[in-house]
Amino acid sequence: MALANARAAGARAPRLIVAVGDAGRGVLAPCGRDRQVLADYHPAISVVIPGPDGPRLVSTEELLPHTYRWQTQQIQRLRFRACHLPAVLEGSKRVTVRFNDPVQVGPALLVFEADDEVTLAGRITATIAKTVKDISDTEAQEDGFADAASVLPGLRDYYPDLSGDDDVVFVRFEVNQT
Repeated sequence: MALANARAAGARAPRLIVAVGDAGRGVLAPCGRDRQVLADYHPAISVVIPGPDGPRLVSTEELLPHTYRWQTQQIQRLRFRACHLPAVLEGSKRVTVRFNDPVQVGPALLVFEADDEVTLAGRITATIAKTVKDISDTEAQEDGFADAASVLPGLRDYYPDLSGDDDVVFVRFEVNQT
């Protein structure tokens, strides 16, 4: 109820939350539903709860230490344009460069966007961050570019505002063999 009331009052990115009861009840612990919503949507929020020596501040993790966190249960998706599917299927493409697209090593669905979307089970095997202007010819060629000079113009087709000073991530991936 506290979270719903805060949201109704205009809170959009809360950093601290406290539930206070009427009739002198003071600080109350959030209900189970609010605890789960906090864990799902505001995991960094601090929560004021009652304690034996008065109100105290705890993290969502302390409030709900063994919760199911839906974000960590979702398999990440690595999206591609459909034109990359043949190269991925034949094994000649195993690197992609990403900008503002957070990925991490682990299982992934490789999603090829087309009228009939194609999805392959795969795995991200490595992520390496670097500045666009620091990409070598060899690294550029791993993702199908002719050389390092062609990376920025080529990536601008995907990321129009990309500059040479921006950080990108080289994502190495594999397709699961079935």
